[in-house]
Amino acid sequence: MDEPDLSEALDTVERYLLGSAPTLTSVQVSEQAGVPLEVAQELWRLLGFAHQPDDAVAFTEADVQALRYTHDLVQLGILNADRQAALVRTWGRSFARLAEWQTRLLTDVALESDDPVGQVTDLASEVLPRVEALQDYVWRRHLASAGNRLMASDAAGSDTSRLAVVFVDIVGFTSRSKELTDAELVGWIEHFEAECSGLVVDSGGRVIKNIGDEVLYVAEDLRAAAEAALTMTARGADPDDEFPEVRAGLAYGDVVSRLGDVFGPTVNIASRLTSIARPSSVLVDQGAHDALDGEPFELRRLRRTSVKGYAHLQPYVVRRPRH
Repeated sequence: MDEPDLSEALDTVERYLLGSAPTLTSVQVSEQAGVPLEVAQELWRLLGFAHQPDDAVAFTEADVQALRYTHDLVQLGILNADRQAALVRTWGRSFARLAEWQTRLLTDVALESDDPVGQVTDLASEVLPRVEALQDYVWRRHLASAGNRLMASDAAGSDTSRLAVVFVDIVGFTSRSKELTDAELVGWIEHFEAECSGLVVDSGGRVIKNIGDEVLYVAEDLRAAAEAALTMTARGADPDDEFPEVRAGLAYGDVVSRLGDVFGPTVNIASRLTSIARPSSVLVDQGAHDALDGEPFELRRLRRTSVKGYAHLQPYVVRRPRH
């Protein structure tokens, strides 16, 4: 069965999203914004937009205003060259992924309609304004949360803070994924990510990223981070729970945070611990072991091991106390 042609709706949707039909070239945009053309082109490249020839009519007044805002931030001293590149690149990467998912979702909804073209147009006018408002709300709430967390921290003004870093990895993902249809695989992964996210947020932590069959999260509270990991492994070991069998690695120490991601030896050690953890177990490093001393956990020392980058890694198995 042939898929309906949605190209008829593209002009309408584009006009709604961009505020008007494109009437400007890149040269005209840079001139009106008062920004050198090479700077404008570099910003568009960092945002992940396809290169446009200088004479291509592909831009609107919204592009002019965006360049003016960027210029204002530079003039105010908020963005130097390095910060500008990093911020814009992060925006481009994050919003590109979000837009891809949202477009696919709305397209699927439209294709379920008897009039897909009309449905796309209706979605653009009815759904997108609400999505835009919600995205602005979510951004503001996360900004407030991050501000409270960072400004109240002893590490305010520094990229480095002391955190628990946890990787949670699905056991036997490759073999299981071969047994599932595409739709079933997507549903399985989405269930895993949603459940992990809920457990992490409830523990006061935050998910840094999902990496296929793996979730990376951090928390200021080491005990809460360990409890979340133990809950996940316990659920995965329960045959009556749809949560997949997992293993986890937890490390505690100084972490460099940058553009929503985390870096440094503590992150690397947590990843290495996950790779050697047995199914349904949580391994922690020496730093976590020392900090958890006296907490209501059982910690069993394992044999020192050698993993990539660490010749003498000391792992410990952490468990809840047995009653």
